[in-house]
Order: sequence, then C-alpha cells, then structure tokens
Amino acid sequence: MVLVKKIKAEETYFLRKQILRKNIDLPHEFEGDFNENTFHVGVFDGEELLGIGTFMQNNFEELDGIHYQLRGMATSEKGRGKGYGKLLLEFATNELVKLKIDYLWCNAREVAILFYEKNDFKIMGDSFINKAGPHYKMYKSID
Repeated sequence: MVLVKKIKAEETYFLRKQILRKNIDLPHEFEGDFNENTFHVGVFDGEELLGIGTFMQNNFEELDGIHYQLRGMATSEKGRGKGYGKLLLEFATNELVKLKIDYLWCNAREVAILFYEKNDFKIMGDSFINKAGPHYKMYKSID
C-alpha cells in the first residue's frame, strides 16, 4: 500500500545522498531543513521510503506573494515511473493551500523538466549550471 506523509528531515538524507548527491560534492543536509516553516514529505510503499521532497519558505524575487521552495525531490530507482512524484506534489500542494502560499518554485534539473511541466510548473528565465548540472527555475501557482 502506498502512503504519503510528512517525515523528519533526517529521513530524507539517505535518498538525497543516494540519488541527488551521488558523486557530487554538495551537502545532503540543507540550510533550512529544521526551520519551523519547513516540512518534508515521503512516499512509502509498505515500510519502504521511495520518494522524498522538502518544502521550505523561501521567496523568489520574480513573483509576488508568499512562496515556498521545493528542494531535494528524489525517487529511488525502484519507485520511478509509478506516479510517486505526482502523489508527493499533490500532498504538498494541499499542505501549501492550508498555509495560504501563492507559489511553489524549484531549481529543476534539466532531466526533470518534463516531469515538472506535467505537474503544472512553468519555466522562468534561462538555464543555469551548478555542480549538479544544468537547471531551470520553475514555479507553479498554488490555488
């Protein structure tokens, strides 16, 4: 049975290291992980954590209103292609509606652009490159 729920920051670290930081010299613990407004979401199949995402209040200058940033979204190899990312975003969006947030934004890896577009995110601006490769800033309205 698939379950989506809030989890602790430390529970995200394994997949962050395994999927997002593998062979990349970047920290797996994010500044803001333990802020009172930050929440972390996990997708479980039975007892196994297969997807994660972190949502933290962080303004994006190009947009009006109140914003949250999605960071560290990852799905394990075993969990890919099963709709777990979509379930995670739906759960988080419901939480953000309760918080009266206007926009959710992220720095999306180029390889994930199609996933985000299918989930109502739009690209803003040009691509940029960091240690994890090419990215785009993307955002979606929360309503």
